[in-house]
Amino acid sequence: MCPTTGLSYPEPEPNSFSFNSPKGACPHCDGLGSVRELSLNKVVLNPRLSLRDGALAPLGTYKASWIFQQLEHIGWRYGYTLETPWKDIPEEGRNAIMHGCNEDFTHTQKAAGISRKISIKYEGLKPFIEAQGREGSKSIQRWADEYLDDGICSHCEGGRLKPESLMFRISGKSIAEVAGIPLYELAAWLEGVHQSLPPAQQRIGGEILKELSTRVGFLNDVGLSYLSLSRSARTLSGGEAQRIRLATQIGSQLVNVLYILDEPSIGLHPRDNDRLIRSLERLRDLGNSVVVVEHDEELMRHADHIVDMGPRAGIHGGRVVAEGTYAELIASNSLTAQYLRGDLRVSEPREPRAGNGKLMRLLGATGRNLQGVDLELPLGKLLVVTGVSGSGKSTLINKTLHPAIAGPLQGLLDKPEPFEKLEGLEHLDKIIAVDQNPIGRNPRSNPSTYTGVFNEIRKLFSELPEAKIRGYAPGRFSFNVKGGRCETCEGGGMRVIEMNFLPDVHVPCETCQGRRFNRETLEVRYKGHSISDVLNMSIEEAMKFFEAVPRIYRVLLTLNSIGLGYITLGQSATTLSGGEAQRIKLATELSKRSTGQTLYLLDEPTTGLHFDDVKVLMDGLHRLVDQGNTVLVIEHNLDVIHQADHIVDLGPDGGAGGGLIVATGTPSEVAASPESITGRYLAEYINRLKR
Repeated sequence: MCPTTGLSYPEPEPNSFSFNSPKGACPHCDGLGSVRELSLNKVVLNPRLSLRDGALAPLGTYKASWIFQQLEHIGWRYGYTLETPWKDIPEEGRNAIMHGCNEDFTHTQKAAGISRKISIKYEGLKPFIEAQGREGSKSIQRWADEYLDDGICSHCEGGRLKPESLMFRISGKSIAEVAGIPLYELAAWLEGVHQSLPPAQQRIGGEILKELSTRVGFLNDVGLSYLSLSRSARTLSGGEAQRIRLATQIGSQLVNVLYILDEPSIGLHPRDNDRLIRSLERLRDLGNSVVVVEHDEELMRHADHIVDMGPRAGIHGGRVVAEGTYAELIASNSLTAQYLRGDLRVSEPREPRAGNGKLMRLLGATGRNLQGVDLELPLGKLLVVTGVSGSGKSTLINKTLHPAIAGPLQGLLDKPEPFEKLEGLEHLDKIIAVDQNPIGRNPRSNPSTYTGVFNEIRKLFSELPEAKIRGYAPGRFSFNVKGGRCETCEGGGMRVIEMNFLPDVHVPCETCQGRRFNRETLEVRYKGHSISDVLNMSIEEAMKFFEAVPRIYRVLLTLNSIGLGYITLGQSATTLSGGEAQRIKLATELSKRSTGQTLYLLDEPTTGLHFDDVKVLMDGLHRLVDQGNTVLVIEHNLDVIHQADHIVDLGPDGGAGGGLIVATGTPSEVAASPESITGRYLAEYINRLKR
């Protein structure tokens, strides 16, 4: 307590520095560091419109209501009318509309020469919508959320803690500042702090600093040096989250534990693979067993024992085709061994395309760690964006370029990260992100419904003589509509048995035996097969079955050509892997008539894919480009990078050390760049191909 001012602070304790505790969390943002604030871009979609014509999206067009009466009174005060375009309303008037107005004034109607007192008590659009977003009913909150964006809390400035908690400093830094620096800098800072402390404080904090340095070292060792401790978990990729859990396990120093990791190399640049492998070997050397599901060649080389499943995928797989050491694996005749030996190759040398001569330019991108990046993309080519982990690839493409294009072209409301200018938008008609998100969130979604081919199959069944006699329309053959479906399971084919404290159990429906439809619907048959039989066919089988129906065969042929012939038409979306979901989306695009002016975005499409799957995927991408479209891929896989027509390499490092374009050009040009870390590995890859 200060005896002069009377200002006092509570005794500090660990919870005083936790944003998850009421004792430490900033009361304004509840420890989140951000608040939901009104976005002017979402409220004013067209500044040329007047208030009467709907300039303010939440209010819509003019209606005789109290709110428009208040806006008219504010206009009398600040010199505008309801017919004035938003862009021409004086700044003071716009501020009053957005932030509120509470005043009395005298208004004189010049035409009539009458004066009267006006009292305005108007809350303001910004406070009202923000309050509804916090306190309104569920439906009102959803409405308000359409006009809100995340903004930095003005009270703690993103620090998440109370002002008094942020006043404590060690070596000149508050706890929020320490949490905000990249891990590679944090390691050096911790070392410097230990040396700068007086002997008495070294004895107090020595063990804590040692433990901190050890744990930060583990995070750096698994390739996460570009992250900061304050990074929100929801912004982490699957690979980053998995490597954080891996670092936690290494730090726990447990022994006699079986660790199972699924694709730990997701999102890792070849440079960081060595660190990951060393971390896994350290877990093994502690006395643990480490099982890794992986397609990365370098990880295979370091494995003590490999189990190769195959020979192909889906119904064509499910067997162990080879096992043993790496040397024993490549001596076998499995598909994996053929790629590892070089008998088969994902990428063959090819001449880069010339493109269509048109350019798209994104200038002055400064989101997150980007340092005023000017991105130039030649259209009509296969473009690959590369760079070490954390160099800014996702920020530049997913967070800046995609919403900047999708906003004007498709009305997407997502706010892009800051940039100055976008040129060349007139050369595109749409932008499509082909990601690995599921094609549906419930078991009813499947490949046939997603691609639209099921609509054609239902039409075909409704045109059969038996269906016409019975008066069945296409809706009769839908498992989502009453009439033709089994009503016991409502077309799901499965019954869910709730087990209270145990996971739900799914069992086949006792009425339809999992066939989804009622008896009358199943009696209508095409070539001796019911609609349920068709859904249970693999795509390979369905291709032969519908060979004489062009509108169905064309979609099935595309799905098969992209390597999905083994999945069934009715396979539940929840059972598909990320790679399978992505290829279904890609096949859907390939089966459409191309305009030749589409930009396709793919973020690490090779995640979870075998060498052979990558080859099939790349064949599909090349087909899209050959139709005149532009395909932009964010990727670390050298098999993909080598096939690019144009590469944009970001770096030179991750986090604050990245955010710059260090090299551009064809694969051979980037491989020759001395500044590019990716180029170094690409040069080795090209030399290996020549051998």
